[in-house]
Amino acid sequence: MRAPFSHWFIAFGGGWLWLACGPGVAGAETNFAPLPAIRIAADGRGFVTTAGRSFVPFGVNYFRPGTGWAPQVWKQFDAEATRRDFAQMKELGMNCVRVFLSYGSFLTDPSRLDPEGLAKLDQFLTLAEQAGIYVHPTGPDHWEGVPAWAEGDRVADERVLAGLEQFWKLLGERYRGRRVIFAYDLRNEPEVGWDTPALRAKWPAWLAEKYREPAALAAAWKLTNVPAAFTNITIPKREDCPGCPALLDFQRFRESIADEWTRRQVAALKAADSNALVTVGLIQWSVPSLLAAGWQYSGFRPTRQARWLDFMEVHFYPFADGFYQYADANAEARNLAYLDSVVREVARAGKPLVIAEFGWYGGGKLTHGNYAAATEEQQARWCRRLVETTVGLAQGWLNWGLYDHPGANDVTELTGLLTADGKQKAWGREFRELAVRYGGRALPAVPVPTLPSLDWDACVTSAAAGTKFREAYFQAWQKAAPEGIPAK
Repeated sequence: MRAPFSHWFIAFGGGWLWLACGPGVAGAETNFAPLPAIRIAADGRGFVTTAGRSFVPFGVNYFRPGTGWAPQVWKQFDAEATRRDFAQMKELGMNCVRVFLSYGSFLTDPSRLDPEGLAKLDQFLTLAEQAGIYVHPTGPDHWEGVPAWAEGDRVADERVLAGLEQFWKLLGERYRGRRVIFAYDLRNEPEVGWDTPALRAKWPAWLAEKYREPAALAAAWKLTNVPAAFTNITIPKREDCPGCPALLDFQRFRESIADEWTRRQVAALKAADSNALVTVGLIQWSVPSLLAAGWQYSGFRPTRQARWLDFMEVHFYPFADGFYQYADANAEARNLAYLDSVVREVARAGKPLVIAEFGWYGGGKLTHGNYAAATEEQQARWCRRLVETTVGLAQGWLNWGLYDHPGANDVTELTGLLTADGKQKAWGREFRELAVRYGGRALPAVPVPTLPSLDWDACVTSAAAGTKFREAYFQAWQKAAPEGIPAK
């Protein structure tokens, strides 16, 4: 998850799970059967193994309690504890785990991968394969520190992007053919910045390519004076300006920056391993229907990103009309409608879709924030409803956390399937039932009811447009319940 974008958008530990395979763990069994590779199904709707079986990724984002906040997965790596965790995951019906690779343990030097981090990843992959669980590594992020060369704008800065290209080239070469790796996620919840040195440098060139002459820009933007040069055009202010052409152009520019970031990394990875599956873990405000303001839009537009990705991923937490606190049926329904709208919009890209982070708190009262206490049963109900609402639109689900995580400064404190000491929660029991129900078969197509369409241009220039859309969608979504959408 991501830092707040309004007073109720609580920071979430950006999803980061991935399992690794490589040289055997000391003392471990090595005569296990290798897992079959995962591929996109022939109909383009889901996943299959090379053994011909349907595959629905059903699992968690992995981090352990007792390793601080943000969790130090690799700096405090414990192979035996990880082995035990994988055994727990298997008992819960899991077949996939997502984990962060960090700058601090893998990419302190942009020209090489850290040998110590790789050795731990090798162990991780071997343990996963022994347990029969696929790993979903997520690309370098900040959880264990960011080196000086990667500080600043990690999407638009050329030096950082070149380092990431090298990272994927080296990682892809090292693990080419490692079938325990389900897919690579380029990064957890990337967002294009607003007014950074890298963006200021690239903005005039984008304008020049689109308009050719300053006079054409002046006409399109309805300026009274023609600028002398594109370099005189400053980045728009972050305030909403409904339909303003300058702001809309800047949002398109941000999308182009996101496109280039994705294109270059995918090319580097595919050059090293052409069979590797690649995606990006999109934050939910990559669909701009709920924003603090237009500037909060991530810039990673799903239908544009899909050109380079094998499948889509999105993360979702219930933020409609505030921080969801299990208040009443209406609050639940509004969040489910919001969920449906986000997932349907990402699914429009025409690629398989995984909800790679989801969940909510239950089993007590959060330490941080003035939020209502919630029972384990309330947590289990919300999470089950999320899965059931999106079956067929989504082809996979990864819960945010195996364990509750005391010390977290957000809802991660109580989002686990297990308590911090390993006791199975109500959500753990329901999760296992859902994993058995959905984890090993092709999921059916879902009805396509008549629902409002998102006016993208309006929403990226005005948060009010998103509010209006969500209300219209909620009303239509409830009426569409007989066509297959749960309304209660």
